[in-house]
Amino acid sequence: MVLEVALIDVTPGHEDEFAAAYAQARPILAGAEGCRSVRMTRGVESPTRFVLLVEWDSVEAHDVNFRQTERFAQWRGLIGPHFAGPPLVEHFIDVPA
Repeated sequence: MVLEVALIDVTPGHEDEFAAAYAQARPILAGAEGCRSVRMTRGVESPTRFVLLVEWDSVEAHDVNFRQTERFAQWRGLIGPHFAGPPLVEHFIDVPA
């Protein structure tokens, strides 16, 4: 399992519109093969900053089953107009305790 972390800065004044677009777009992402969970958080100190957390079976599941499909275009078409700039997206794995 890998965790996709996307740091998304939204254009000031678009926070509510972005949240509404995310609510509409979430099922598109959550329905992708290999997607285990989806969560969006919003900054307290920086309310125009959102963090998307997505658990995937693998990096390949994210890249092949979502990013290289029409789902990604639909997803980006809904939320992308509210971006202040390109999101910073990275993948992480758990550290054994």
